[in-house]
Amino acid sequence: MLSRVPTNLPPHLIINFIKKYLNSGDLARARQLFDRISDPEVQSWTLLISAYTKNGRCKEAIKLYTEVKNIRKIDPDKFAILAVAKACAASGDLVTAKEIHCDALKYRFGSDLLLGNALIDMYGKCKYFEGAERVFGDLRMKDVITWTSFCSCYVNCGLPREALLAFREMGLSGIKPNAMTLSSILPACSDLKCLNLGREIHGFGIKNGMGENVFINSALVDMYSSCSSIKHAEMVFHNMPRPDVVSWNVIISAYFSNGNCEKALNKFQQMRINQGVKLDIISWNTVISGCADNGKAQEALELLRNMQQLGCKPNQITITSVLTACTNLEVWRGGKEIHAYVVRHCFMGDLAANTALVLIYAKSGDLEMSNRLFSMMPLKDTVAWNTIIIANSMHGRGEKALSLFNQMVGSGVKPNSVTFTGVLSGCSHSQMVDEGLSIFHSMIKDHKVEPDAEHYSCMVDVLGRGGRLTEAYNFIQQIPMEPSAAAWGALLGACRVYKNTDLGRIAANRLFEIEPGNPGNYVLLFNILVSAKLWEEASSTRKLMRDRGIRKVPGCSWVRVGNRVYTFVVGDKNNNMSNDIYKFLDEIRTKMKLAGCYPDTEFVLQDLDGEEQEDSLCNHSEKLAVAFGILNLRGESSIRVFKNLRICGDCHNTIKFIAKFVGVQIIVRDSLRFHHFTNGLCSCGDFW
Repeated sequence: MLSRVPTNLPPHLIINFIKKYLNSGDLARARQLFDRISDPEVQSWTLLISAYTKNGRCKEAIKLYTEVKNIRKIDPDKFAILAVAKACAASGDLVTAKEIHCDALKYRFGSDLLLGNALIDMYGKCKYFEGAERVFGDLRMKDVITWTSFCSCYVNCGLPREALLAFREMGLSGIKPNAMTLSSILPACSDLKCLNLGREIHGFGIKNGMGENVFINSALVDMYSSCSSIKHAEMVFHNMPRPDVVSWNVIISAYFSNGNCEKALNKFQQMRINQGVKLDIISWNTVISGCADNGKAQEALELLRNMQQLGCKPNQITITSVLTACTNLEVWRGGKEIHAYVVRHCFMGDLAANTALVLIYAKSGDLEMSNRLFSMMPLKDTVAWNTIIIANSMHGRGEKALSLFNQMVGSGVKPNSVTFTGVLSGCSHSQMVDEGLSIFHSMIKDHKVEPDAEHYSCMVDVLGRGGRLTEAYNFIQQIPMEPSAAAWGALLGACRVYKNTDLGRIAANRLFEIEPGNPGNYVLLFNILVSAKLWEEASSTRKLMRDRGIRKVPGCSWVRVGNRVYTFVVGDKNNNMSNDIYKFLDEIRTKMKLAGCYPDTEFVLQDLDGEEQEDSLCNHSEKLAVAFGILNLRGESSIRVFKNLRICGDCHNTIKFIAKFVGVQIIVRDSLRFHHFTNGLCSCGDFW
């Protein structure tokens, strides 16, 4: 309960009491006194609006302004409008911002410099440059604050070129930039990578006594980093007498952006032990997102734990960054932990976090959960739709991907280039040729999206996987740009499946010119020639590979059991259970032969005898990983194995048999797609 406040006081005493309450931090009692005044003065009204804004209660500040003006019929002066403009700026309330601008014009303050500067700043923070331009145009006089706010508005609105044009116009008008101007305009140089102009601004700052300004120096570090001039960024940072937390965050981000993770992490450790700098949420987000973006998933998770141990609460940016890191299998358990954290702390409404979770479950092999999460999302933007479409495509669910695309268009969300790549990929994996052609032709006709090299490559894959190899080859000839390696690679892969030697030679020879160092192309051609029993030509391909010093990338597969990830290479015997693994595979091979299924020795080198070929096949990394996963089943109904290369045909056949024999679902992700093995069948329909 609030104690009684004085009433029936003269105006000057009312203001004094309101000031007294506000100075003591008692905003509630100040408001109570204000509400009991039958005819309050504008000054007390303005004081309360400003107090609400300073206390972070911008919505209440705006509400107070609107209610008093409209209900109690009090006309604002320029200071009241100035106060509420700051509230709109802090809250980003564009609707009210436009109303405030109208009030300024209505009460004839349109050319007032002080209020005009505040309105430009307000529109800049609301990211509405058109309003700022109107205010700027109405001002008869303009000072350095006017120009600085105007330039800053363009930067905030993502218009760096316009910001630089305004900055030049400022100079031509005879207004000298100050430190705030320079720190506001340097981000435009960063966005456009204008290194020369950035250097000029740097020199101007030094000549005019601003060389030690911490805001300018932080902006300079970011500018030099964005322009790939990391040495200059380091020089600016190290010459700062007392870098603040913003400067430390910027230099750490600079190292990550330039791929120097070790320096970034070292700098972060220096920052932690620096007595004069206290880490903020941005510091933690910078280093966590930097690790996530640079493939250091374990480090990102460890930093998250450190952050929480030190009492700093993760926000939505932290969660999204960590989820990005968790797309790796090795830290998938961490992904589930983050999902639980998202639910517990009510982040489920966050679009970026939800989209990351959809991707993370899809990449881990749990497409059902991925689809379920997507269906529960209250809001879905283009990125979210693209993610779920690509998720279903990589799992070979082309019909589902196409259905999602139609739902996306029907919901009014505009598809972009990535959308069509995802849908066409789904059509290719599901051999939906006619549907793929229809989607491709609709890109320009219905959606005004110009196909790029990736879309043309996808269409070659659609035609090739559908067995229409001649049509695929003719399509390549008609591509309006130089056909990419991906296009020729798609044709070569289709030639392997459909055993088309002639087109296989053509595609391989083009690939040997475009990417002569890619071993996969030589291996595919070798397999095509071996299938056609062209031994001499196949040997020549192997010799060409040796002469060029090209080695096949070693196959590697991994599987999670408990809290550990176990990795296998071909012929691996380093695992403690190696004897059990090979014994299990021998038993499977025997049972397959009894069932009339014999090893497909087409997938091994032909200079081995029959028994050696079978033994070689038994050593493949994916078989070893699957066997290890089966032997360590602890009540689970499925296992997930990941491989860095395309799964070979014999392994594919063997895993189908194991799935039926053991009665579990086996999910294998190779370099191309997911394979779901159940009851002796694979989701790819034996086509990959």
